[in-house]
Amino acid sequence: MHHKYWIMELNRIVNILDAKVLAGKDHLSREVAHAFSSDLMSDVLTIPGKDVILLTGLSNIHSLRAAEMADINQVAIVRNKPVSQEMIDLAEQNNIVLLSVDSSLFRASGMLFSEGIKPLF
Repeated sequence: MHHKYWIMELNRIVNILDAKVLAGKDHLSREVAHAFSSDLMSDVLTIPGKDVILLTGLSNIHSLRAAEMADINQVAIVRNKPVSQEMIDLAEQNNIVLLSVDSSLFRASGMLFSEGIKPLF
């Protein structure tokens, strides 16, 4: 099966995932070429972060620090996990778009894949 991949703007990703934008509202025109889904921040630190959105169920300051270290500028917290004000503030300070998504990690990943976001691997 051949799959067509697209680069898409974050505002389209927000619509696909029906996400709430918690930080970085001014950066929704950024283009995203790849998605990466993980709850293991050690895995996140090994990926090239440019033009990547990270989907994770890990809702703590460490997930944003790992994203920052990997040069990932967009993070979606899935499963409607609570996001602290400290996370929102850190995302704003580092120009990270922070999204909250009700769907599971699997479902959110599948939704983006079916709309044409290319997986990293």
